[in-house]
Amino acid sequence: MTFFEELNQIIPKKQISKNQTLLEQHSRDESYHQPCLPEAVVFPASTAEVSEIMKLAARHQMPVVPFGYGSSLEGNIIPYSGGISLDFSLMNNIITLRENDFLVTVQPGVTRSQLNKELKKYGMFFSVDPGADATLGGMAATNASGTSAVRYGIMRDQVRDMEVVLADGMVIHTGSLAAKSSSGYNLNGLFVGSEGTLGIFTELTLRIHGISEHTLAARASFQTLDESVQAVISLLQAGIPIARVELVDEESMKQINRYSETDYPEGPTLFLEFHGNKEGLKQDVALTKELMDDHHCSALHFESDTAAMNRLWEARHHVAYAYIHNHQGKKQMVTDVCVPISEMSGAIRDARKAVEASGLPGGIVGHVGDGNYHIILMVDPENREDLQQADKVNEHIVTYALERGGTCTGEHSVGVGKKKYQEKEHGDALLVMRKLKQALDPNGILNPGKVLP
Repeated sequence: MTFFEELNQIIPKKQISKNQTLLEQHSRDESYHQPCLPEAVVFPASTAEVSEIMKLAARHQMPVVPFGYGSSLEGNIIPYSGGISLDFSLMNNIITLRENDFLVTVQPGVTRSQLNKELKKYGMFFSVDPGADATLGGMAATNASGTSAVRYGIMRDQVRDMEVVLADGMVIHTGSLAAKSSSGYNLNGLFVGSEGTLGIFTELTLRIHGISEHTLAARASFQTLDESVQAVISLLQAGIPIARVELVDEESMKQINRYSETDYPEGPTLFLEFHGNKEGLKQDVALTKELMDDHHCSALHFESDTAAMNRLWEARHHVAYAYIHNHQGKKQMVTDVCVPISEMSGAIRDARKAVEASGLPGGIVGHVGDGNYHIILMVDPENREDLQQADKVNEHIVTYALERGGTCTGEHSVGVGKKKYQEKEHGDALLVMRKLKQALDPNGILNPGKVLP
């Protein structure tokens, strides 16, 4: 029997689709990378079904690409080797909430907004905020981070345990419920960020946090990018427990105003957020004002009203969509590098020059509190000159980052877009990665063609 004939005996036919529209939806992510259709989209409803699907795929050497929400930015979920796209939208249950342990166990199809809506009832929240309403399985697969990483950490810091189905159908757990362990190898660290190339996540146990007594947001405008970045470094050096600090350059502020119908000053801008108790925040705000003045901040505006804070962060989160909306017919290419904090000022300055030299519309945004920044470039995917210029910008800033001890991707992960930089970044360690891939996926059926060059 063929793979699909056997598959029909494992799961209900309604969970297998070759509908052209569905195939096209699973052929692309939100990047500029070329789409490619899977042979079918399969919707598992349980870990047991995923295990049986993988056993069958191993026998037939059928490629399997896990699919969450399709919001990745480096072609991570595009099935270039064909095979099946494993869509986890049916596995979207919050399984267990252990509020006294500050832990929650979820299926991979749960989105972060879905989880936070439920956690809010208990005065808690999940901290990783990449902007897109991605699935938690996808966020773990790419080791996502985002605006709140400067205080709460990245996705890898939140994962306590995972249930993983391996390429041969074996089901394992990678951790425990304990806050720490020195037992065995750190499998959580291995699987988080592996992009579905080593195993498929079917459950995740994640750290959650209590909602702060008070939250305060701020917007700080500057005359130059240098001054804005140096202001962030001063904030960190002063030990202010800032929850979010985001940089948006002048061009991106213009896009925000056009898209969100706001009237923010169109210069380099920091978006900030503070969490804490009332008295503690007073001290943090006072010191922040002093430090902003030291770096010639031209305007500092605080927001404590929930609606106003939401508008502020919606504007920041919608920068990419603002560029798309304001450049009809073009696709976005979003770069993603991370450098040591001490290198941020030079990196941002150099990136701005690279954008201007390319002649492409684009701007810079960044999670400057941890050295991570992005260039948003608008390209015509059918225009070879556009793609060459965009690739030249990407190559330039990656080289700049690697030469200064940084990384080619801070949070978008490798996919296909960053494969060519892996050897330069990792050297002989890449050989170890290949051995791990060979040991766990000897037939190369798990998301083939991703991560490893």
